[in-house]
Formats: sequence, structure tokens, C-alpha cells
Amino acid sequence: MWQQWRQRARLLKRETYTLYLAVRDPRTPWYAKALAACVVAYALSPIDLIPDFVPVLGYLDDLILVPLGIALVLRLVPGAVLRDCRAQAEAARPSGRPRHWAGAVAIVAIWVLVALGVVSLIWRAIG
Repeated sequence: MWQQWRQRARLLKRETYTLYLAVRDPRTPWYAKALAACVVAYALSPIDLIPDFVPVLGYLDDLILVPLGIALVLRLVPGAVLRDCRAQAEAARPSGRPRHWAGAVAIVAIWVLVALGVVSLIWRAIG
């Protein structure tokens, strides 16, 4: 059973990277790119909708939202694009993990800006 979970986790990681590649592919429709970018950003983001330290519910969003988002985007991306992106994702796997520090920094920066915006709105409302 443990091996099956590990296999599913690897598949989920590969599909997330496949979606990242699909976002960058010019053959992907704009609406699929937009949703795929949101799913990839959420999957890679260190900040979750429900924090992981909350018992049971903390990981529930990762176990449900990310796979559902991936499944939805996979239906929107053309088959030829998916085949090409999956092949690229599989080819990148043996050489190690794909590392995109600029993407990670951008995701964190977006979350910080959103948090600052919320704090600003609250500050204006009470002050």
C-alpha cells in the first residue's frame, strides 16, 4: 500500500510539472493556461488554503483540490500538447528535480502582496 501511495505522489508531481510545461506551450488555449497556472502555483505554493498544521483538514485540501485541479486542466489542454509535455516531464525526471527558483520567488512574492493588500484593506476599514 505504501508503494502505491508513493507511485501516486510521483505521478502527481509529474503531472504538475507537465502542466507547468503546458502553460509555457503556445498551443495551449489561454483559458487552460490561466487555470493551469493557478493549479501549479497552488500546488507549489508554501501557503495553503487550509494550513497543514490543522489536524486532518490541513492535508485534505492538498489531497482533493490539487488532483481535481489537475484533472480539470488535463481535460482542457489539447492531447498533442499533453503528450509532448509529458514526454518533456519524463525526460527531465532522471536528471533530477526541475528547479525554478524564479518561479518560487514569484509565487512567494504574489502571496506577500496579497497579504499586504488584505492588511491594507483591514487597516483602512478600522482606521
